[in-house]
Amino acid sequence: MNLNSAMRISSTGLAAERFRMDTISANIANANTIKKPGADAWHRQDVILSGDADGVRVVGVVDNKDDYIVKYEPENPYADENGQVFYSNVDPLQEMVNMMSASRAYEANIEAFNSAKSMIRSAMEIGKV
Repeated sequence: MNLNSAMRISSTGLAAERFRMDTISANIANANTIKKPGADAWHRQDVILSGDADGVRVVGVVDNKDDYIVKYEPENPYADENGQVFYSNVDPLQEMVNMMSASRAYEANIEAFNSAKSMIRSAMEIGKV
């Protein structure tokens, strides 16, 4: 593998982790979405990544169809006849953990990219002598 390939692979990782962070942000933003009559509440989304020798790519995004979070709120206008309100299945704490993981992976890809760039610069300096 040459250094240009290393930079390209790191850049695919950066793009994948940025997409993952965008998806996690959407999950967090919709954490308190209520299921309204005739509509669904937000379902947590998961990003599916695939990696090979050429880097990382986003395969797709899937809705997590786990059960809604049910709360007893009889005063809520969206409560059913039993006083229950159905919220999206997003756990903000878990999403923050996922965000930290994606952020650290993003930072690791930046470090790998910068290391390859530094090695290329050093090789160019050696070639000047």
